[in-house]
Formats: sequence, C-alpha cells, structure tokens
Amino acid sequence: MAFDKAHLTPLGYGDGQTYWYYKTADAPTVVDSAGYFTGEAVGMLKVGDVILVVQVDDAAKPASVTAAGHHVVNQNDGTTVDVTDAAALSVADAD
Repeated sequence: MAFDKAHLTPLGYGDGQTYWYYKTADAPTVVDSAGYFTGEAVGMLKVGDVILVVQVDDAAKPASVTAAGHHVVNQNDGTTVDVTDAAALSVADAD
C-alpha cells in the first residue's frame, strides 16, 4: 500500500514538535521504510515528531486492529522522510 494523507492527524503540539496519529492497513515494517511518507507529509513531518501508527484491516472503515506502535521521525531532507522502527504497543485482548 502507500501513504494516505487522509489518515494522518495531528494530536498535539509542544516545543516545536507534533504528536501524530496515523491509521493504515500497512504493516509497521512497511511504514518504517525510508520514503514511505511522501508528498505533503514531507512538509508536515519534522525530525523528532512522534507518530502513533495503528495498523487496521481497512483504514477507511476499520473493524480490527492488527498492530500499533510509535515511530519517531529521524530524517527529513525535504524530499525523503524516514522514521524509526516501531516501538510496539500491545494490541492483545485477553477477554
């Protein structure tokens, strides 16, 4: 799949940084590939920003969550954005 700006939302700001929410059907290993965040994201994401990425079955109408984690923007050269590997969050539900 590919980055979809419609699913990238700022959650908070502070000290020049932004905390983002992004939902996608893409796996965390796809999202953390250099160049995944393209187009308008290059002008939006700054080095040091944190992105909470939630992997769902369908980003337009999610019915289930597969994975979640935080990525940190570690490079933005004005053309390519790169983020760290995900710091995974548990999506287990034991009930």
